[in-house]
Amino acid sequence: MARPALRIDVSANDQQELRGLVSGGQQPVRVVLRALVLLQLAQGVSAPRIARMLPLTPQAIRKIGHRYQQCGLARALYEQPRPGAAEVLDHSQKQRVIAMVCSSPPAGRARWTVRLIAEEAVKRKLIPRVGRETIRLLLLSHELKPWREKNVVRDRPRCRLYRQDGGGTGVV
Repeated sequence: MARPALRIDVSANDQQELRGLVSGGQQPVRVVLRALVLLQLAQGVSAPRIARMLPLTPQAIRKIGHRYQQCGLARALYEQPRPGAAEVLDHSQKQRVIAMVCSSPPAGRARWTVRLIAEEAVKRKLIPRVGRETIRLLLLSHELKPWREKNVVRDRPRCRLYRQDGGGTGVV
């Protein structure tokens, strides 16, 4: 036995807004597809029939219709922001890794590498575990490049210049 057709009453204002979304301007494809679904559902077309016309499953079409009925047009067309992944390192762990990178590298090493930083941070128990990409992004956010010959982390001495006019020395 087939499911009963999903009847959705879309208000005239919402239909006009949906037609405006579909007819002009740049919109994300998902928004346009959802607008087309709502317009078709308002005309009484069944979900399986819409699924044959649009690249969506009947279940997805029904979900769009139910979201419109329960929460309105904006919720049916647009997704809520997703929280994203949690940060791997907290603030104090980041600071400890940065302080380690600003110090001299371990004995037998000329400079820090991303792989060496990750290994040493775990070995020194600054953090329980960390990947190279996390370290790379941390260094990038602080504009640190410890693998270079001339490390931007270390302070350079001030230079003294002699004036051409014989007025003594000036610190630059």
